[in-house]
Amino acid sequence: MEKPSTLLVHFDKGSAAMASEIKADLEGSDVAAKVDAMKRAVMLLLNGETLPQLFITVVRYVLPSEDHTVQKLLLLYLEIIDKRDAAGRVLPEMILICQNLRNNLQHPNEYIRGVTLRFLCRLSEPEVLEPLVPSILENLEHRHHFIRRHALSAISAIYRLPHGDQLIPDAPELVERALASEQDASARRNAFLMLCACAQERAVAYLLSNVDRVAEWPDLLQMAAVDLIRKVCRSPNRADKGRYIKIIISLLSSPSTAVVYECAGALVSLSSAPTAVRAAANTYCELLSSQSDNNVKLIILDRLNELRTSHRDVMVDVVMDVLRALTSPNLDVKRKVLDLVLDLLTPRNVEEVVLNLKKEVVKTQAGELEKGGEYRQMLVQAIHACAVEYSEVAGSVVHLLMDFLGDTNVAAAVDVVLFVREIIETNPKLRVSMIQRLIDTFYQIRASRVCSCALWILGEYSLSLSEVESALSTIKQCLGDLPFYTVSEEGEATDSAKPAQPVVNSVTVSSRRPVVLADGTYATQSAATEAISTASVAPGLLSSTLNLRSLILSGDFFLAAVIACTLTKLVLRLEEVQPSKVETNKVCTGALLIMTSILQLGQSSYLPQPIDNDSYDRIVLCVRLLCNTGDDVRKIWLQSCRQSFAKMLAEKQFRETEEMKAKAQVSHAQPDDLIDFYHLKSRRGMSQLELEDEVQDDLKAATGGFTKDADDANRLNRILQLTGFSDPVYAEAYVTVHHYDIVLDVTVINRTKETLQNMCLELATMGDLKLVDRPQNYTLAPASSKQIRANIKVSSTETGVIFGNIVYETSNVMERSVIVLNDIHIDIMDYISPATCADVTFRNMWAEFEWENKVAVNTVIQTEKEFLDHIIKSTNMKCLTPPSALDGECGFLAANLYAKSVFGEDALVNISIEKQFDGKLSGYIRIRSKTQGIALSLGDKITLKQKGGS
Repeated sequence: MEKPSTLLVHFDKGSAAMASEIKADLEGSDVAAKVDAMKRAVMLLLNGETLPQLFITVVRYVLPSEDHTVQKLLLLYLEIIDKRDAAGRVLPEMILICQNLRNNLQHPNEYIRGVTLRFLCRLSEPEVLEPLVPSILENLEHRHHFIRRHALSAISAIYRLPHGDQLIPDAPELVERALASEQDASARRNAFLMLCACAQERAVAYLLSNVDRVAEWPDLLQMAAVDLIRKVCRSPNRADKGRYIKIIISLLSSPSTAVVYECAGALVSLSSAPTAVRAAANTYCELLSSQSDNNVKLIILDRLNELRTSHRDVMVDVVMDVLRALTSPNLDVKRKVLDLVLDLLTPRNVEEVVLNLKKEVVKTQAGELEKGGEYRQMLVQAIHACAVEYSEVAGSVVHLLMDFLGDTNVAAAVDVVLFVREIIETNPKLRVSMIQRLIDTFYQIRASRVCSCALWILGEYSLSLSEVESALSTIKQCLGDLPFYTVSEEGEATDSAKPAQPVVNSVTVSSRRPVVLADGTYATQSAATEAISTASVAPGLLSSTLNLRSLILSGDFFLAAVIACTLTKLVLRLEEVQPSKVETNKVCTGALLIMTSILQLGQSSYLPQPIDNDSYDRIVLCVRLLCNTGDDVRKIWLQSCRQSFAKMLAEKQFRETEEMKAKAQVSHAQPDDLIDFYHLKSRRGMSQLELEDEVQDDLKAATGGFTKDADDANRLNRILQLTGFSDPVYAEAYVTVHHYDIVLDVTVINRTKETLQNMCLELATMGDLKLVDRPQNYTLAPASSKQIRANIKVSSTETGVIFGNIVYETSNVMERSVIVLNDIHIDIMDYISPATCADVTFRNMWAEFEWENKVAVNTVIQTEKEFLDHIIKSTNMKCLTPPSALDGECGFLAANLYAKSVFGEDALVNISIEKQFDGKLSGYIRIRSKTQGIALSLGDKITLKQKGGS
């Protein structure tokens, strides 16, 4: 059976045959050989070897040694050897050690005394400790602080033993006297901690008698004082809580950052007074700006986020201080800062926040920042959120962001164009300037997806004659000369925009549009650019001025279909605003020529891939529409698209509002709860902070703020039976899962009429679970019960199993009895929670994640929507597909689900199902994640639950 150990040394070369070598070295006179032999002996003992024959050799040849290293290793040896026999009695040879330890405690060398006192802290045998107590107490008066420090630790350890109060009955008084006269910081801390653990009233009295001097204490003692205040103030309705809060506030000015951090946390946990919370928030902000370690910054941001959930009004005032943390080069810190700030926006601070974000966007242009494109994308998304919530700031940022439509980071450019699309719909006043800006910067766009969205905006929101004409001319210029290719006499197809007989492999292109230089000024572009070959054109990023032409020649016919639709909308709009029929017909003819040229290109052998059928049908539809226009069709093309987009935005806004309402939890007090009325209280002698704290406590009591979240009735659902009712020992466990920790509260009941000796709960784990500490042995009287707690650490989101048994002895049976326990399965649902992410992010993660688990649909549920709701409920995930997209009956359903684990892992699920002719559902559920564990565990969960019966 494994035993507790206070020492851990890695050693994998040990063997029992080394014992004779060790014995020979110990008997010799060479000190270096003795040191090496003692090290090997300690390592062998830690590896499980007993070495019983070595003890007498150690007593004869090692005890008399005066070498400090040998004496230190001797104490380590004594620490790990068995000091009791099988019956639990102390071994008689331990008496030989007592005299040596007493001599060490009176040794003239301070180091020998100190390490011996430290060794006594790890002894738990009262028979060995009792004769040493007088010598330990003498060391409290020693002149050297190193010895006094360890003497206090030894007294504390002995007093906390099961019968330690009988060994040193007056320990608290002795330690209190020592604390009053002690000057060394570590010794004072050890004494204070002993009082906190064993005589809390004395520790509190000492703290309150030194209230004015607490700020001058060393940081070790200040930390201990903060811990004491936390413990003392946990008791409900503590009348003198205000005095302790004053002490904590005085410690906020401590030079130690660790003390300041702990004080801020204690202040928030003890008081809800606005003054106290504001002081804590300011402290966190100061630490955020002064600390350079990124891990520290992330921890502080987590604390600030916790403050936001409970004290948002106070946090709003420090939002600009939080924004200063954007100077950190770490992207995780920047992301957390932006998320926190977006939750603290108000009409008062939104303009200042947006101005700060604009400055950060400008900084990313310099190119000095690492991962500047990714950071710029985060800033664009943040500004987008600000502008959607507070439309009045949109005008100040939209023109700046439109400069990034041609960003080399495609994801950032997509975010910008989506932002422009939403703002142009929700802010009609900005429409004219935004359309003009989009036309001016359209030639800079290099990404196909950005071009598609920008063309849709031009087609929908170009309303006046000048806007329509500018949009048409811009599209024609970006397409270049027609046709897209020509067939030479030799029968080779070449791009018609290139010279027929190029002398050099380059062509001079002069752009009519200005180019933006590094300093922000404009200049006309005229440069020799290399001719583009279709094989080397990347559809995402292009350097050609004729961006639309380059994308089409690279085989992007979806974009060609979007161009055809945009030209159709612009021609139909032109017919409404252009009085001259001749001009309209001329433009219509030009648009038809472009479309037919695209169709001709798509069906030629010039490109390796022909045009796809969808794009072909779409372009042909546009050609037919321009040749024969009707009023109904005109209404669909010019009005319905925009109405659908407006409806989509309204639904998105409604969804976000509903989610915010759901998050707002309203707690209620019970009808018979006691409420103290603030105005009827005596205010005599109370400071402003104490008054505020009293008021906040009263408000919490009135609104149910003190009610527990976990109802006792729900605890019954989490109790697992580990043994049968007929077993001699009955055991059941209450499982608590909290992020990285699992706590098992096991109740063990002796159902026999005999005393169970050395009863032990032995547990083992399978999966990414690790047992922190092994429960100790207990003696259980007949018909009595015992509560045993076991802690287990979790390292990943994976289904784990905890199994084990109960081992015990009785006086009648010599052998040990074993009862095997039922397995405890840790559910993955305890670790994942619903989360949201943008569609673009979901698609990127779907393409990036390598682990996929494909589960075939097998269920008795017969409606698609009901099956989706059942999977959402069973997997604790959030459906990203909007409800409007799931409405109606079409016999087919596709939806995306998303969740995030407590370890930061993403879980993606795609459900694709259809109804068969016999009424049954068929299809697949695909799970993707970055790690194998979550994909497999979630797949097993879905397979188990999808039937619909449970």
